[in-house]
Amino acid sequence: MIELFPSEREKRAEKIVAYLKKEYPVPKSELKHHTAFQFLVAVVLSAQCTDKLVNKVTETLFKKYKTAADFAHAKPAEFEHEISSVTFFRNKAKHVIAAAKVVVKDHDGKVPKTESELVALPGVGYKTAHVVAGELHDIWEGIPTDTHVKRFAKRFDLTDHDDLKKISKDLESLIPKKDWKYVNNGLVLYGRYLCPARPHDCADHPLTKLWPPATQRWPKVK
Repeated sequence: MIELFPSEREKRAEKIVAYLKKEYPVPKSELKHHTAFQFLVAVVLSAQCTDKLVNKVTETLFKKYKTAADFAHAKPAEFEHEISSVTFFRNKAKHVIAAAKVVVKDHDGKVPKTESELVALPGVGYKTAHVVAGELHDIWEGIPTDTHVKRFAKRFDLTDHDDLKKISKDLESLIPKKDWKYVNNGLVLYGRYLCPARPHDCADHPLTKLWPPATQRWPKVK
């Protein structure tokens, strides 16, 4: 009989997730919104852009556009101008309007719940789909990987990949499904407020104490 023991990565992931569960027990995005479709829009706008900037843009934007129908009827040139502060605003404007039209036409104006339905929307990939499903519906069928998750996955040697979806799959294989909900939110907040990307002395940081070799690992993450 062959006994299966947890790998070093599994043990390390378990310790990291235990800390995240304790420190950030209620997963909650810092992207501000009032309606479900506004949240989807905010997540799309946040790609390669800070939540702080997105919240600044949407503070005015969301007074004008509230439902999927509102976004579906937006005038492209005008909408581009309204979100021009965010990165890749032209593509994002096109995707938001197109996604809104699909949601109105195929989902009765309601943001869908499943990964397959979400990733079918223009501008929505694996990460966005699982952030949206988790935040809006408390459905955690995957681990979303953004730049924060990617750099910690690499710093703590939990993946050999650079592709975001492949990193998600690596993390999902290491971490029990019941704990997937804590990973993205926890690492985003930990990276945003405690351990930023620039190299610094973080030997006393909670996660680094769990695996000291991380002090020497500063992967470049885009």
